[in-house]
Amino acid sequence: MKNASEVLGDIWRQAGLPEEALPFARLTGADPVLPSSFAVGTAAQSTVAAAALAACELGHVRGAARQQVGVDMLHAALECTGWFSLDGQVPDPWDAFSGLYRCADGWVRVHANFAHHRDGALRLLKLDPATATRADAEAVMATWRALDFEEAAAAAGLVATALRRFDEWDATPQGRAIAAQPLFTIERIGDDDASPLAMPPLREDQRPLSGLRVLDLTRVLAGPVGGRALAAYGADVMLVNSPNLPNISAIADTSRGKLSAHADLQTEEGRIALRRLVADAHVFVQGYRPGGIEARGFGPEALARLRPGIVCVSLSAYGTQGPWANRRGFDSLVQTAMGFNHAEGQAAGDGKPKPLPMQILDEATGYLIALGAAAALWRQRQEGGSWHVQVSLAQTGHWLRGLGRVPDGLSAPKPDLQPYVETSDSGFGRLAALRHSAQLQRTPAAWVRPSMPPGSHPPVWP
Repeated sequence: MKNASEVLGDIWRQAGLPEEALPFARLTGADPVLPSSFAVGTAAQSTVAAAALAACELGHVRGAARQQVGVDMLHAALECTGWFSLDGQVPDPWDAFSGLYRCADGWVRVHANFAHHRDGALRLLKLDPATATRADAEAVMATWRALDFEEAAAAAGLVATALRRFDEWDATPQGRAIAAQPLFTIERIGDDDASPLAMPPLREDQRPLSGLRVLDLTRVLAGPVGGRALAAYGADVMLVNSPNLPNISAIADTSRGKLSAHADLQTEEGRIALRRLVADAHVFVQGYRPGGIEARGFGPEALARLRPGIVCVSLSAYGTQGPWANRRGFDSLVQTAMGFNHAEGQAAGDGKPKPLPMQILDEATGYLIALGAAAALWRQRQEGGSWHVQVSLAQTGHWLRGLGRVPDGLSAPKPDLQPYVETSDSGFGRLAALRHSAQLQRTPAAWVRPSMPPGSHPPVWP
């Protein structure tokens, strides 16, 4: 098993960032920090450190001295649990119909947190969403074969996956496609003559991303976590939501530090508003299903024409290659499909599938979004050009598996969150949530804007 500093070095070199910055990272702690047979602490710590150090390196090329970045593994892992409360209440992150179901020949995980996904899954089971109970769903699911339900759900645009072992995942075309891809990609696109984007010079007392503008068109966890990290390091981050789409409760936590606007991209008015925002943006992060943002006129090549020099970040569930490239997916489903739930259950010894102790594929991918954005801006500063960063939950999963297993990791005690919690007023209520785990020595990370509901701000830069 590699230690977290070695893992950080691998990520850093893949991003094409200068070796001389690495000694400024100070990592403390070791796995296990949470009960898991996987190196979830190392995954959390190395990706948080990569994001923060990359932000500081971009600050350095803008004129500020390098600064030390410290990340404690326990703090990073706890931050990646995504724990929060509103007015003293901890929301249940799961719908009653979400979770694992026994099938005729195995298990299926259903994601039902959005009403249209829940109702669609129940209708697939020939149940009435208005009256069905969890017990009804379990009884019908027991008559299905796992892979049959997975395929039927995918064909209906729903979100469910069959439980696989690692060797079963590796044998699938999608497993082979993911294994052939790197953890993330950063490539130059569009107009090769695009000159370096204007970035205001940085004072020593300013956070490293001050003056940079980021558009965040994401909804479920990985993308919002990436945008929140960029905001912590000083960027002006604007979350752009559709007024017609639902959000999950975690938006109260992941919107810390952000502006939050509405734009309906189904309308010309909404597209005009977004084009105006793009005209002054440095980074555009999107988590639409592959091809979805292109259909609305905001794919990477179109953005490079609209705003030469822009950095585009694309997030997907299963990557851009293979038969599942267009499938919807969430962290819990990717864990199940790729073999993590089976392996964790085997390590626990009771034979029942077991999820990882947090949505680490989402969280680590979120910090890789922040890393990729800062690294691509660093390269844009050196070389000009427009850039495209691509990440996926499945590529992060393949990487996590490659970090190795933690002997007796499941016996680690659950640690106390309270020393790491901060409280603030928000547009959702009194918010208690985890402080950011990256400690920047000279310009501490901070969320200076309160978390606000979608549509609280106009779609214009301050």
